[in-house]
Amino acid sequence: MSYQKQPAPPLTPGEKAKVAYYVARMCKREIAGPDVYQADLERKVERVLDGARKRAERNT
Repeated sequence: MSYQKQPAPPLTPGEKAKVAYYVARMCKREIAGPDVYQADLERKVERVLDGARKRAERNT
């Protein structure tokens, strides 16, 4: 996955909770083993961040 250096957008409490949940699931999968598939959770985190960026652009 290609990560672009973009500033982190301001997140709502709901978005923070979603990101924290997905990161916790990624950590749990990492404990299971280094070969466990995590791209689905990474995409979900990126989707939340993209939505926050779009909202921030609309509000400025």
